[in-house]
Amino acid sequence: MISVTKLLTDAQHSGDPLRYAASSQLPHHGTAAGKGPVVVWNMTRACNLRCRHCYAEAEGEPHPNELSTAAAESFIDGLKESAVPVLLFSGGEPLARADLFHLARYASEKGIRTVLSTNGTFITERVAARIKESGIQYVGISLDGIGRNNDGFRGVPGAFERAVAGIRNCRAIGQKVGLRLTLNRANYHDLDAIFDFIAAEGIQRVCFYHLVYTGRGRDLREDDLTGAQTRQALDLIIAKTLEFRRRGLPVEILTVDNHADGIYIYNWARKHDPARAERIFELLQRNGGNRSGIAIAGVDWEGNVHPDQFTHELYLGNVRECSFGRIWTNEDTPVLAQLRNRGPLLQGRCGRCQWLSLCNGNFRARALAAGNLWGSDPACYLTDEETGTA
Repeated sequence: MISVTKLLTDAQHSGDPLRYAASSQLPHHGTAAGKGPVVVWNMTRACNLRCRHCYAEAEGEPHPNELSTAAAESFIDGLKESAVPVLLFSGGEPLARADLFHLARYASEKGIRTVLSTNGTFITERVAARIKESGIQYVGISLDGIGRNNDGFRGVPGAFERAVAGIRNCRAIGQKVGLRLTLNRANYHDLDAIFDFIAAEGIQRVCFYHLVYTGRGRDLREDDLTGAQTRQALDLIIAKTLEFRRRGLPVEILTVDNHADGIYIYNWARKHDPARAERIFELLQRNGGNRSGIAIAGVDWEGNVHPDQFTHELYLGNVRECSFGRIWTNEDTPVLAQLRNRGPLLQGRCGRCQWLSLCNGNFRARALAAGNLWGSDPACYLTDEETGTA
């Protein structure tokens, strides 16, 4: 996750200390010294939508072996012991799970910052109030375009209107809420309208995700942006970040799942604001690039632990059988040790790239989807000249 706002303006937001602290790159299994990883918990497989890019391949019904409430409490106890700073409730659709509010409150009372990733369609006024009462500090609502464009991608007519209502219901009671959007060819031309929507609705945060070819997303490679389109999208994101800053709009803008973005923004600053480029380079060095298996972990509805939420093929252990902390710090697990020292294993352009210390080989889930965990990330849009591999 790259905070474009932080890189370009140095504005401080809640997640920045976990990404850009001076000690962020030091730990092998956490976000910073003395901290565990951010944990994404796909707490249920159940979902009321049918999104074309769903990495979890969510269905209408919950998985029969989902963690019980008691098992989930024990799992959260393990997160507390591991000094996990953030627990992100995801799915499927986490609001489809009846004990969400109980578990959010349980985690919050243990000092874990809780956030919610949802499609927003269930957030009535009453549900918004329950979200806030449970201690959830941030709600990220997914939209993938404006109006019917969103509904076509998410598989259910009316999803856009219901998600917008969910955003407004959160805003009405002072619940921090943001937008999550996965870039693809269907919404590429909506980006200007999306930024207009963000400003008009008073949205405080937006995350632009790059497409990951896992789950149902494995069939969407042809729907991903071309390299040229990705660069144009980043140019617009940079321009809007600076424009919102000039207008005094307190919007945090981030990109997710492609650390080539950091290099692209750095190179942009070298041309347009060399003094700022030095600060961007420092922040990217602190962050260290992709941190799957290091500063972010994924746990699925059955309690299986993975290096991140997109690599369900890579199994590290199960929280029913062993505490999360013991699983996460077990350096005898080959894939964990490899991810934490991946430089010598990387092949192709990623292995030869001059920006390895800032990018860390980008997103391994896409490389794995292309057939080789250590191969090049097929979504890296930097040129051979930019990567130094010409």
